[in-house]
Amino acid sequence: MKIFVAGYRGLVGSAIVRRLQSAGFGSQLVLRTRAELDLTDARAVRDFFDAERPTHVYLAAARVGGILANSTFPADFIRDNLLIQTSVIDAAHRSGAEKLLFLGSSCIYPRLAPQPIREDALLTGPLEPTNSAYAIAKIAGLEMVRAYRTQHGMKAISAMPTNLYGPGDNFDLASSHVLPALIRKFVDAKERGDDQVLVWGTGTPRREFLHVDDLADACVYLMDRYDDALPLNIGWGQDVSIRELAETVRDAVGFRGELAFDSSKPDGTPRKLLDVSKMTELGWHASIALQDGVRATVAWYLAHRE
Repeated sequence: MKIFVAGYRGLVGSAIVRRLQSAGFGSQLVLRTRAELDLTDARAVRDFFDAERPTHVYLAAARVGGILANSTFPADFIRDNLLIQTSVIDAAHRSGAEKLLFLGSSCIYPRLAPQPIREDALLTGPLEPTNSAYAIAKIAGLEMVRAYRTQHGMKAISAMPTNLYGPGDNFDLASSHVLPALIRKFVDAKERGDDQVLVWGTGTPRREFLHVDDLADACVYLMDRYDDALPLNIGWGQDVSIRELAETVRDAVGFRGELAFDSSKPDGTPRKLLDVSKMTELGWHASIALQDGVRATVAWYLAHRE
């Protein structure tokens, strides 16, 4: 067995590597940095697969970002993600990989999908405009997995994780998602002695959050036990409002000031909660509670921010 984790230095990829190492597969990992292997370069990816012949592939590489980044660079998001997915999935098939796991995203679902969102809600309504380019690229990845299963008999599966956070996250305010952005804001405000933190939007949208180590555990679980064309949701099964999330981060950081909300900034999708009943039926469920995960992520950020 040779295991290739595409994007192993990112939030998700690094968590999958940690999980595989803890399970005793460290010596079987085949890893490449972005400088060593450009996953948007189809020729380079083919050469890598021909040379290394990985048997199992976790496709965790992607260009990701929050509302600001998605709204500012939609062309980059759709281009890079389409190129990465196409290069890796096709090369894995051509080199005879035994199994591939493709990671989509919960943002692929319609903006106003019934809650909690079932897997069959895909393509039943309009997408959230602020991240539609990224979402369409991920939808194309799901369809590519289905098509390669149908035409070539490839053992490829797909999973849609909810909003993720944890060690190794992106805390850059210009490109990060909401939870790491809040951690950065509250830590900076506490250290400056501010009496207020400004949060984007109204604070009313509801989001579900999953610690990335839980996702990694689910990915390894699916690689070992699942083989079907139906993509599966991976989440916690509960959501919180952005206001509640901000209060959780504030308490974890120890910031004593007030919250303020900038309603001129976009809220995004009103609610996004995944139906995780299919994963539960398979025997897997998340274990890291939001409060515990946020405290651990704050501690990680304070220790590694330099």
